[in-house]
Amino acid sequence: MENEPLQSLPLTEATFFILLSLVPGSKHGYAILKDVETLSNRRVTLSTSTLYSALQRLGEQGLIARIDDDVQPPANPGLPRKAYILTEAGRKILESEMARLQHLFSVGQQRLRNESGSLFFTNLPGECNP
Repeated sequence: MENEPLQSLPLTEATFFILLSLVPGSKHGYAILKDVETLSNRRVTLSTSTLYSALQRLGEQGLIARIDDDVQPPANPGLPRKAYILTEAGRKILESEMARLQHLFSVGQQRLRNESGSLFFTNLPGECNP
């Protein structure tokens, strides 16, 4: 079942990072798990059960697809490994969410400007000033 982009928004932070993780190409579940941690600066840490539930849901929504991996792990030579790829629908959802977030940031930035043009920003948890 594929969704129209606007019906799927906003994405949860975990879903956003899972989809973003698949932009460069296919990945196995563990690689997605680690990439999500890295991309989110360790703000999003998923358990394996949470990750695989999300991957199943995203697959059912047509946002990702599960594929057989050509490279067999040496420990299990007869069992195909599963990898995941971002579908075109998933890419469109991700792009729509990024545009939505960009708009929110832009509006917030404009509103927070004072008369002198400087911004009043506070850091998000875990971030520091450049």
